Amino acid sequence: MLITGTRKGIGRYLAETYARRGYLVEGCSRGEAGWEAENYSHHQVDVSDEHQVKSMIATVARRHGRIDVVLNNAAVASMNHVLLTPAKASNRMLQVNVTGTMLVCRDAARVMMRRRFGRIVNFTTIVAPIALAGEAIYAASKSAVVTFTRILAYELGQWGITCNSFGATPIMTDMIRGVPQDKIDAVVNNLAIKRLGNYEDCINVCDFFISPASDNITGQVIYLGGVT
Repeated sequence: MLITGTRKGIGRYLAETYARRGYLVEGCSRGEAGWEAENYSHHQVDVSDEHQVKSMIATVARRHGRIDVVLNNAAVASMNHVLLTPAKASNRMLQVNVTGTMLVCRDAARVMMRRRFGRIVNFTTIVAPIALAGEAIYAASKSAVVTFTRILAYELGQWGITCNSFGATPIMTDMIRGVPQDKIDAVVNNLAIKRLGNYEDCINVCDFFISPASDNITGQVIYLGGVT
């Protein structure tokens, strides 16, 4: 299993949990992990850098001879009114969230094709289907991930590779700690289930998508909290 963005937050929780369950987990982030676990190996990789992604996937393929599951969790976000959003911040979000997701999917799928099996889960957000002021570029990048994943499902289905998207409700991670509380409350109050998300919610959806029994489920997106 390859999980991106594992230094902290959701990515770290997923990596620790699946490693504890016995998966051989390969993870990555731009910096050192800062933690260790049995069955876990870390790579310092910027997922928007094509050469670094290629090198990581090649290393994983040499080490294990296969990649069964990819969880594309790595992302960057910046909350700002569009009139105050620098091009640099916009470009960075698009490079990591869209191009980074594409690069990992592309090179991992080439390994998966050899065994005609694979599970790809690309992380989006409930901010994508709702209009939240200050999140225009982030939401646009994550909406692109959903569309990319739907088309990827068609392109890779012939090799037994499923591709799905998962959008969590706000979870109290470093990514949202700088978001004003009234913004978080506004999102939660518009949900059918009015609470913050948690790590267990995320792994529940991942378990569903990567299950061998889910081999006929592809091109789908699941949003938590009752968002449609």
